[in-house]
Amino acid sequence: MRNNATDQLHTSDDIITVKSLSKVYDSSFKALQGIDLTIKRGEIFALLGPNGAGKTTLINIICGIVNPTSGTITAGGHDVIRDYRAARSAIGLVPQELTSDAFEKVLDTVKFSRGLFGKSPNPAHLEKVLKDLSLWSKRDSKIFALSGGMKRRVMIAKALSHEPTILFLDEPTAGVDVELRRDMWNMVRELRDSGVTIILTTHYIEEAEEMADRIGVINKGQIILVEEKAALMKKLGKKQLILTLKTPMKSVPIELTGHDLALEHEGAELVYTFDAKADQSGIAGLLKQLSELHIEFKDLQTKQSSLEDIFVGLVDENSRGKAE
Repeated sequence: MRNNATDQLHTSDDIITVKSLSKVYDSSFKALQGIDLTIKRGEIFALLGPNGAGKTTLINIICGIVNPTSGTITAGGHDVIRDYRAARSAIGLVPQELTSDAFEKVLDTVKFSRGLFGKSPNPAHLEKVLKDLSLWSKRDSKIFALSGGMKRRVMIAKALSHEPTILFLDEPTAGVDVELRRDMWNMVRELRDSGVTIILTTHYIEEAEEMADRIGVINKGQIILVEEKAALMKKLGKKQLILTLKTPMKSVPIELTGHDLALEHEGAELVYTFDAKADQSGIAGLLKQLSELHIEFKDLQTKQSSLEDIFVGLVDENSRGKAE
């Protein structure tokens, strides 16, 4: 599959630029291979990929936690190697693992994080961050006494304490209940609206579908696609026409083999998959043939393929290509 990331133009709107990035560990394991990627200022960018695809390694290199084997990275206009301090100051990172001192108070740990970046005290900023995250009432609570969702919010508050312009969220809603997850989605949108660029990795496909402006897919250490979410859905999305039959069938009649059909639910549903962007869907012809064959149905509905369907298809296609 074509790597659209390499086609992007590097402009002043790009807040992160990654060129020819590779990471090979001492064991000879190639975690990242020739990554080219740009992140636009003020967007929410979702990075999707299966476990072990290289998502966290890529984030850790951009954030200066892991050294690359080769390649260059700039963040906020600063080279992350040569100008580490300035680059890191532009970045907030919410890691996947909860790492705060359990016996520290919420406000104290957020103050400490701000101080680590050499920032002067700014009680008003910290108060706003904690209020925005519904943590102000918990400011004097010790972290061990908080719920898992609140602990996750504390990690976000720490990452925002030094007023970064770039925020990395590595699996931000892992272990968070559905209601709190949606609250955090709203919070992330508000951060984006305030000018913060958001990069998130997630296992929840609906999270990317709900929030992202653009989506990147990484597999086996390589970026296999970067695309605007809406364009990706339009370009790769399939639609299905689901016909609930009056009489279940054991097999698809040979007269219908020219259509992409499948029987589901013990032959009670006939599912026709077609190209959502095609000028002619073929539905009219199919329905005409069904009538001629005296195949009756009692209900019909259409279903648009989800981002999860697209993601799984992309990864499978990429994996098959590597194996051939």
